[in-house]
Amino acid sequence: MKKHWLFLLLLPLVFSAKAQLSDANYRIYSVKLDKEVPLNVVAEDLINFDILLFGEEHNDSVTHYLEKTLFALLYDKYGDDLALSMEMFDRDVQPIMNEYLKGFIKEKHFVKDARAWSNYRDYKPMIEFAKENQIDVVCANAPSRYANLAGRKGQEFLKDLPALSKDNIAPLPYAVAKGKYLEKLTGVSEHATGTTTDSTKPAPPPSMGGFDLVVAQSLWDATMAYSIAQYKKKYKLKKIMQVNGKFHSDEGFAVATQLLNYNPKLKRMIVSTSSDDAFPKIDWSKYKKIGDYIIITDPKVPRTYND
Repeated sequence: MKKHWLFLLLLPLVFSAKAQLSDANYRIYSVKLDKEVPLNVVAEDLINFDILLFGEEHNDSVTHYLEKTLFALLYDKYGDDLALSMEMFDRDVQPIMNEYLKGFIKEKHFVKDARAWSNYRDYKPMIEFAKENQIDVVCANAPSRYANLAGRKGQEFLKDLPALSKDNIAPLPYAVAKGKYLEKLTGVSEHATGTTTDSTKPAPPPSMGGFDLVVAQSLWDATMAYSIAQYKKKYKLKKIMQVNGKFHSDEGFAVATQLLNYNPKLKRMIVSTSSDDAFPKIDWSKYKKIGDYIIITDPKVPRTYND
């Protein structure tokens, strides 16, 4: 028995005294096959792609269970030819991530110095799995201070940053959202509000004053895409699982689109997760445009935190 399967058995599946997660708490639909499929089908299908973009709702307990389960399935299939990339860590903390994965520093220092999100407990199982199996973790995102600068002043002001600072963002100038994604960005993103944007529902109008959300959001998207493409260029044979908020990959927008600016040959699999009050009887037709695989989770399972 390989270590990762032992790890799977030990994963903390209980998020509350009343909620133990299992396959009964989600449904997966393959757009290509036009039917519901088990999770292992997603893992096996990655053989046809370079990047798996896993779009989450940040506080969905079932989604986090699925992420770490899928990550282990991918490792079982692809072994050392697998890497993890994450929105949740910024490019400037990559050395700290590497130090932790190699066992040089304690977890408390890693969490503090890597600026781990407040719900790091939701991502910890994936990081620990990567550490145990020596899987690379790409800290993909642009630090918020640069997105804030771009939103306040415009991306041209980023050109005056010190060279070392510019290493932590996508090369300038980066592409700014347009077309359907621009229309989608008429709502305030989860980064600005602290809440998750459901791409199946109309977003509220922005109330950002003079802040250009589109320029700021595009820096996040471009930087994550650049980080993935940069890693893929160095490790051509590796499959990459990228974890991000669903707003960053649904409908092939955002990171998915920006990836093509850096390497148009990359094949991207898009997995999108949502909750639906109709669960488990789901009208899949309203989700088909969102991705290659749609995962609908049980809304009755408690969230890991409240919006």
